[in-house]
Amino acid sequence: MADLDLPQIRDHLITLAHRAGTMITTAHPTTGTSGSKKNTADLVTETDRAVETMISTSLRASYPTFAFMGEETYAPGDTLTASPTFIVDPIDGTTNFVHGYPYVSISLGLAVEKVPVVGVVYNPFTRQLYSAVKGEGAYLHDTDGEGRTRLPLRNPTPLSLANALVAVEWGSDRHGNDLAVKSDTFRRLCATREEGGGMVHGLRSFGSAALNLCAVASGSIDAYWEAGCWAWDVCAGWVVLREAGGVMVDANPGNWEPRVEERRYLAVRAGEGQRGFVEEFWSKVEGRFEVGV
Repeated sequence: MADLDLPQIRDHLITLAHRAGTMITTAHPTTGTSGSKKNTADLVTETDRAVETMISTSLRASYPTFAFMGEETYAPGDTLTASPTFIVDPIDGTTNFVHGYPYVSISLGLAVEKVPVVGVVYNPFTRQLYSAVKGEGAYLHDTDGEGRTRLPLRNPTPLSLANALVAVEWGSDRHGNDLAVKSDTFRRLCATREEGGGMVHGLRSFGSAALNLCAVASGSIDAYWEAGCWAWDVCAGWVVLREAGGVMVDANPGNWEPRVEERRYLAVRAGEGQRGFVEEFWSKVEGRFEVGV
């Protein structure tokens, strides 16, 4: 990785994110022109496909020796290798996009030896752009593009599950064991301590894994717990989170070193007491996810 110019790659990804953002904000998707990949909760639009084509074409022209993994071109059986690999979600939050809810992002990540090292996440509707390079910090860029602020955006307070605001998502796999794990854990996180719960301040479901991770990195969300999403949903945000002092562990209890393609994640912001927070959170997880095992 020493011969890779990671800041230059970040800058190229930022340029692509802005180009993709223009494509997204000028599109007019409707549920009538959208399709689903596996069920009616897993939407895809022509804009998703067009944005990924633009991004992949540019990246392959500029970095012909790098591998590429994108949501819209992924095929079952494709695996992440140790080679430098761009991991891309052209529209993270397609359901929001179709419904006109502006919590939508372009997620552009680079992994080397299966480790996320560069991340750019851009919401073209709010013009919030996050970027990070491994070892160089994470930043929220000014909307005019002239400056940036290092993350987190405020001094981290000690972590406490009882005082936590937690992001969660239902996802599109809504059946069987994993749906039960989610719904039972959501209930337990919210329940009173007298009933064995976490009594968290609240649960939030916004619909974009990449932006959820950036919210944890910025400090506005304390944790994000998810299973069923993919490497392209988390690769870019993973770098932003880690460079902002946050940690990423497994959504299933016990694994402190998840793989980027493992599909189960618990992200926790910077702050005193991270390990104890993770362990307390894990104690509220009802059952174990099967996805990614």
